[in-house]
Amino acid sequence: MFTLVRWHARAGIARHFISSQQGHFAICNYRTVCSVKGTSHLNPSSSLRSTTSGLFRGHIRVQHQRSRSFSTSNPQSKDRATASSSLLFFVAFASGVVGFTVAKSSLFSQTGGHGSNKTQFGTPEDIQKAIGELKTAFKESDEAKVSTDLDDLRTHGFSPNDHLPGVNHSVVVYPESTEDVVKVVKIATKYRVPITAYSGATSLEGQYRGHAAGGICVDMANMDRIISINEKDSDLVCQPGIGWVDVNNTLAEKGIPLFFPIDPAPGATIGGMISTGCSGTNAVRYGTAKGEWFLNATVVLPSGEVIKTRRRSRKSSAGFDTTKLFIGAEGTLGIITEVTIRLTPVLPTTVAVVHFPDVQKATEAVGDILQAGVGIQCVELVDDRFITAINKFGMSSRNYPEKDSLFFKFQGPTTSSLKETAAIVKTITQKYGGEGFRVAKTETEADELWSDRKNALYAGLALAGEGALGWPTDVCVPVSKLPELVMETKKDIADAGLNATIVGHVGDGNFHAQIIFESEEGRQKVKEVVKRMIKRAIALDGTCTGEHGVGIGKKEYLNEELGEGTVKLMKTIKNTIDPLGLFNPGKLYPDDPPEVSKS
Repeated sequence: MFTLVRWHARAGIARHFISSQQGHFAICNYRTVCSVKGTSHLNPSSSLRSTTSGLFRGHIRVQHQRSRSFSTSNPQSKDRATASSSLLFFVAFASGVVGFTVAKSSLFSQTGGHGSNKTQFGTPEDIQKAIGELKTAFKESDEAKVSTDLDDLRTHGFSPNDHLPGVNHSVVVYPESTEDVVKVVKIATKYRVPITAYSGATSLEGQYRGHAAGGICVDMANMDRIISINEKDSDLVCQPGIGWVDVNNTLAEKGIPLFFPIDPAPGATIGGMISTGCSGTNAVRYGTAKGEWFLNATVVLPSGEVIKTRRRSRKSSAGFDTTKLFIGAEGTLGIITEVTIRLTPVLPTTVAVVHFPDVQKATEAVGDILQAGVGIQCVELVDDRFITAINKFGMSSRNYPEKDSLFFKFQGPTTSSLKETAAIVKTITQKYGGEGFRVAKTETEADELWSDRKNALYAGLALAGEGALGWPTDVCVPVSKLPELVMETKKDIADAGLNATIVGHVGDGNFHAQIIFESEEGRQKVKEVVKRMIKRAIALDGTCTGEHGVGIGKKEYLNEELGEGTVKLMKTIKNTIDPLGLFNPGKLYPDDPPEVSKS
């Protein structure tokens, strides 16, 4: 069974993110009628140019959250807390049936998540006992922290964001503190029940899927508070369930001229961002999650022990950098419950767009621009198909030339510095055939231009119309190799008879493809195209994923990319920290080859 991104050409629930110059976002929920430009809309001033990479998070989380704010709130309705014993029995029974049915799948084995063929999980009866003990453990504080509601289980085990198979968890727990997480972990260990952390639900490689054996999903929605803002130190301490957009909005509301620059999908939360090792459009200027933006983390280990990876000082040479051990670990080594993040000054920005004869010319121009040392905060590549989709289906007030294009966000301390950067960039782009160079004249126009770039997901899906399915993926290569990779991938997609849009963080060699299909036959074609794209990227000394992470979807490529020795080291660390293999099993680590019986 596959859950896929579906495009409904007439209407859809949208979460609208309007970006401001500094990377802050205003958020509102509304229903948007998505149709060909020029027809009526429920909200004429709203547009499809919304920042859609976080759309689904808003739709998913509203199913189990009545309120969302900085102060801890209870996302569960009271009727869930009083679920009948018959429903509990049904869920436990169904979980067992699903577990034993799907366990034969190559994606979800009955073994641990570190690829071991030896780890055994608890039985369906053990899971039922664990659920009962969880309800007892949280009864005095709030029974609604433990949910076996069928809608909750499906929401947390499936995703509309990707093409990967979904499996329900057996129970969802909503902790409010590190102590709550410790309780959950100890019960999971007692009954050998898989445990998976869940946060923003924006991941694209199946990172929060349930396991065939059943399991506990730990939803961090209630751990969404800012604990302290240290303006003079340019850092902030928070819980993992808060979104980076919420952090930046709060700083702006308080008049603090700082922001957190790592900008993946707007629905992404701090805990998920650490766990995936993400980045975003600002990476060319500020780097990725694997830089120094996460100073420390409080983590509950599989043993139930709580550690803090380091102090709050800006730098430290005291031993291993254990913070980074958990960045990109995808919840397989521990559950993060508190984080200290670095902040950076908000600087004036503006946006520009320019069009090129082809992708190669555009990416070659970027190389020269970056070498010029001008103030570039973001530089984004969109291909001609993306522009076609924006013009045809978007609600933008402008029509772009349907060519491969670059969107820039310039940054500088003064208006004159922005003008100087724009002049230098314009001169360089003209050398590579760039035309139609346009700089926003106002802050509103800059927001609108950047929102056009952000409309990648729905614009791509709109190309194929109602009922279309999308397979989003990303790879990353050295910047000098990007033109070759993009050109060969575009040709491969065309030769396969598929439609796709390509959007790239061209300043750091990372690009995304949203490949469209409408049938099982088309899905198989896309699967092969994606495999060739990944193989091509690795052959160019690149990676199978620049920022989406590994999850289920890309773990098969890790041996080829990193080498068996490196993967073995990763598994050794995993086995040491999580010897029972309970934390997010089936993700990140390539499966071990099946054991051959000796005769």
